[in-house]
Amino acid sequence: MKLIVTGGAGFIGSNFIRMILTSARPYKVLNYDKLTYAGNPENLRDVERRSGYDFIKADICDTARVRRTVSSFKPDAIINFAAETHVDRSILGAADFVKTDVFGTHALLEAVKEFKVPRYIQISTDEVYGSTEKGSFTETSSLVPNSPYAASKAAGDLLCRSYFVTYGLPAIVTRSSNNYGPCQYPEKVIPLFITNALEGSSLPLYGDGKNVRDWIYVEDNCRAVELVLRRGRPGEIYNIGGGSEVENRFLAREILELLDKPASLIKKVCDRPGHDRRYSLNSSKIKKLGFSPSTDFGDGLRKTVEWYRDNPVWWKKLKNADFKSYCRRQYGSRRKGGAAKL
Repeated sequence: MKLIVTGGAGFIGSNFIRMILTSARPYKVLNYDKLTYAGNPENLRDVERRSGYDFIKADICDTARVRRTVSSFKPDAIINFAAETHVDRSILGAADFVKTDVFGTHALLEAVKEFKVPRYIQISTDEVYGSTEKGSFTETSSLVPNSPYAASKAAGDLLCRSYFVTYGLPAIVTRSSNNYGPCQYPEKVIPLFITNALEGSSLPLYGDGKNVRDWIYVEDNCRAVELVLRRGRPGEIYNIGGGSEVENRFLAREILELLDKPASLIKKVCDRPGHDRRYSLNSSKIKKLGFSPSTDFGDGLRKTVEWYRDNPVWWKKLKNADFKSYCRRQYGSRRKGGAAKL
């Protein structure tokens, strides 16, 4: 099967490409990635010379380049991991999110329609559903996004639905809970907390720290996406949850315990605008396809901590002057002071 994987140098995309290239199934992959700040060629250095892998540096918003690539490669499927994804950055400025997550999705859908690509997978997020105090979201739950990032992803999802209904385009949407694991850019909470702790820096904890996220190990999500690629039905949406709901304050404490660091490193900062309280997914639909997460959260977090501990060269060059400036803008003016009480 020939695949175009957009955003394949990013966190989830690179883990997905590595998984399928090392599987027993005969995949050929074209990695189409713009290489923004979060796209890192080092993520695939170990497989880049494998037979069946190729790379193009390009933007999904470049309609002409998308058309040429799809026309020449003739994929059996396109899997769209390419997106602006960080909520905090979307609060600071939403324009790039609208451009990539909406207009970029539109460019891909148009190419799928024009060249009759047999399958299109849109990688989305549980954040499109908004927040819930009780129960879990199903695929038919209303979309109530509360951040510019979530709204841009919801818009892309709705474009996929419209192209399926209007044109019969074979689009499928997956919505996963929070991913974690190796090669995640250190602006996200788990790698931020791990790398800050390794450096002896503070762990910025929003608000009271009681916000709840459901966590799924990235390799489990990749297995689910590959299953949807093979067995999912066009026009459908599939929730992919990890079944591991954790409060942010507990997460910070667990990371510090794994690294034998003091709880005094946890520093409360003022809550961010529109901060969703709790995410929770009902994943019974994808379980009917044969999926279940195989990585326990405790084991996955330990493996993730060990990966960042053992690969300082990978992440230290990412936490450069621009990254530190971003963190000062995001957290520095919000400091509440004092160690968090867990």
